Amino acid sequence: MDLNDIGNIRLINQQVVSSGFKRVESLVYYMGAMQAQDYAMAKWAIGCRVPGCTDLDVETSISRAEVIRTHLMRPTWHHVSPEDIYWMLDLTAPQIKMLAKSRHRELELSEPILKKSYETIERALEGNRALSRSELNNELGKVGIGTEGQRSAHILFAAELEGIICSGPTISKQQTYALLKERVPKARLLSEDEALAELAKRYFLSHGPATAQDFNWWSGLTITKVKRALNLIQDSLTSATINGTTFWYSSTMPIPASFTESLRLLPAYDEFIISYKDRSACLEFEHQAKALSNNGIFRPTIVHNGMVTGIWSRSIKKDKVVITPGFFKAPNKKIKTQFEDAAIEFAEFLQMKMEIKY
Repeated sequence: MDLNDIGNIRLINQQVVSSGFKRVESLVYYMGAMQAQDYAMAKWAIGCRVPGCTDLDVETSISRAEVIRTHLMRPTWHHVSPEDIYWMLDLTAPQIKMLAKSRHRELELSEPILKKSYETIERALEGNRALSRSELNNELGKVGIGTEGQRSAHILFAAELEGIICSGPTISKQQTYALLKERVPKARLLSEDEALAELAKRYFLSHGPATAQDFNWWSGLTITKVKRALNLIQDSLTSATINGTTFWYSSTMPIPASFTESLRLLPAYDEFIISYKDRSACLEFEHQAKALSNNGIFRPTIVHNGMVTGIWSRSIKKDKVVITPGFFKAPNKKIKTQFEDAAIEFAEFLQMKMEIKY
């Protein structure tokens, strides 16, 4: 293995190419957690890894609570398996809560106010009800809790970290919240060591080859816990040292002798880019500012043979999607054909006609 192989191997392990998954919930479980703040793009992040699945299939899995969307890890929105939600919160929420305390003070969200907010939210959602953010804001306003500015977002964020709420079904095209204990009534709980081992095992299986620093970034865990997690699963990992950097990957994932040529359209905030602290194995330094901004915006990318070779955008017009590529260098005829094939896959996921605008 050398540095040029890593992007291609990650595409395979992340199921972007040669995926064997047929069900949305199975893919999400395998990945461990998938960043999901851009909801439309987050659905494509799942869809591009489950051949033949549609936007409606992903939406249905989320509405049925076969996939849960909530705040985890760094912290940001993630899609996660209901089987994992409780132990992942137990493992990652304490660190996030500690980091959020200063912002809560700035927003005057004291512990009594948060406690009253939780009680109000629980009463509003009891009985398998699902309410939008604005509807929950109205409920909070009725008991004198202000939701102006960022207070609403932080109240709901804190309620997610407490394991009180999570994503509900989409209603009238609006995302909603529901009670976690009603959406996922059966809690799978792990000890801290079991949780550390499980999270690390899942990450290096689905995201490897990756470094300890990459896992540290992705999980949001302290470096002490990252080292402990690696020690716990040492026997299940293989390593390769390239230019002085040690990359870890699951011993059960063989390295192919060669790679099939591929071009894929990956969504904004995709795990292929965002889940590594060092992205140089798949994104050349000279192009990084084009693919991601200084303020944390990760754009949709064109990935050719394991390397980011451009960005793309889409706009929805009635019954068709218009896709516009932004290659870093002019593509040849073969790459244009591969891009068109990838664009067709995205349009089929949306169940729309497709137009490319060069």
